[in-house]
Amino acid sequence: MQLSYFCFTFTIQKILTNITMTKLSVNINKIATLRNARGGNVPNVLTATVNCQLFGADGITVHPRPDERHIRYNDVVDIKPLITTEFNIEGYPSKEFIALVLSVVPDQVTLVPDPHDAITSNAGWDTLKNRVFLSDIVSIFREKGIRTSLFVDTNPVNIDNAVLTGTDRIELYTEPYASLFSQNAIEAIEPFIKAAELARKSGLGLNAGHDLSLENLSYFHQHIPWIDEVSIGHALISDALYLGLENTIQMYKRQLA
Repeated sequence: MQLSYFCFTFTIQKILTNITMTKLSVNINKIATLRNARGGNVPNVLTATVNCQLFGADGITVHPRPDERHIRYNDVVDIKPLITTEFNIEGYPSKEFIALVLSVVPDQVTLVPDPHDAITSNAGWDTLKNRVFLSDIVSIFREKGIRTSLFVDTNPVNIDNAVLTGTDRIELYTEPYASLFSQNAIEAIEPFIKAAELARKSGLGLNAGHDLSLENLSYFHQHIPWIDEVSIGHALISDALYLGLENTIQMYKRQLA
C-alpha cells in the first residue's frame, strides 16, 4: 500500500515537473515613455523592473531604439543587475544594438526588422531575403550563449527559413490576430495555429507578441498552449493605469493558466 502510494506520488510529481508553463514577459517601454515625457526619473524604470518581477512577471522585455524615445541604452545596462527572472532585449540588429546586447548578455535577444523611425513593430522578417544576414547575427549571439528569437509572421516560408538561420525560437507577430479577433476569432487564430504547429515540428521554440491583451490572450493560449512566452507591453501597462500593476500582471498570468 505504501509502495503504491509512493509510486503514484512520484508519477504525479514527475508529470508536474515536465509541464512547461507559458511565461509572461512584461515590456516596460511605455513606462520609460512616460518618464521621458517630463524628463527626470518619474516613473522610475528600475523600480518598475523590480516590481514587475515581484508581482509575478516571468521576465522583463525592453526594446531600445536608436532615438531612445523610450528605453535608453543606459537603462538596459542598469536593468540587467536587477533581473531575477529572464531578460529579453528586442531590436533591429544594428552595430550599436549588437554591441549593447553583447555587453549586457541577456537571456534572450529578439531580432525585429523595424526601421529606425518605426512607431512600433509592424511586420516580421522576410527570412528568405534576409537569411544570410540573420544567420550571421544569430551566430554572433549564440556564441555568447544568448538565446535568439526572430520576429516573423505566419507565412510558412518565413518559418522554414528561420530554421535555416540557426535561431532558437521565433516570435509570432500577433497584430493581425488581435485586429481580427473581435470580428471572427476562429478565422483570426487559424493561421497562428498552423504556424505554431510548423514551428513545433521544425524544433523551434515559440514566443508571441504585439497587441495581445486581456480580451484576446486566453483564447490565443487555449489554442496554442505549448507557446513558451508572450511579451506584452502596451496593453498591460495601459490596463495597469486602471487596475494597478500587481493586479494587472496577475490577471494576465491567469489568462495563461
